[in-house]
Amino acid sequence: MTTVQQIAKHFRDVHFGGNWTAVNLKDALADVDWQVATTRINGLNTIAVLVFHVNYYVDAVLKVLQGEPLQASDKLSFDLPPVTSEEDWQRLVNKTLVQAEFFAGLVERLSEKQLSEDFTDGKYGTWYRNLAGIIEHTHYHLGQIVVIKKIIKEA
Repeated sequence: MTTVQQIAKHFRDVHFGGNWTAVNLKDALADVDWQVATTRINGLNTIAVLVFHVNYYVDAVLKVLQGEPLQASDKLSFDLPPVTSEEDWQRLVNKTLVQAEFFAGLVERLSEKQLSEDFTDGKYGTWYRNLAGIIEHTHYHLGQIVVIKKIIKEA
C-alpha cells in the first residue's frame, strides 16, 4: 500500500471505522439526535459545533484537492449555522460523511511526490503534514464528541 493509499485509509477509518482506536465518527453520531447534538454541557462546545468544526477543515482542503485556492479561517471554523431540527442535524452529518468519502478518494489520486511538496504555501508545511493533521484533528475532536455524548446521556 502506498503512503497516499494509507493516508486515505486512515482518513476513512476515523470517519467510518476500522482504525486502531475502534472509534469512528459515523458510529459515534449514529444514535445522536439534534437535541443531544445541540445540548451545551459545562461550557463545552456542542457535538453539532464539533462536527461542523471538523468538517470545516475537510471542506477547505477538499476544495484545494479540486484545484481551488485555500480559503479557511480558524475564527470561522466554529460558526455553525443554527441546527433547529432533526433535518438540519442529519444534513450536517450526511454532508460530513459524504465529503469524507469524496476527500479520501481525491487523496488517493495524489502522487507520492506531492506529499513532500508545499501545501498551497510553504508556511503551511507539506501536503503530508496537512493530511495527517486533518486525521489527527478529527481523532482529537472525535474523543471530545464521545465524552460529551456520554455526559449528556448519563445526565
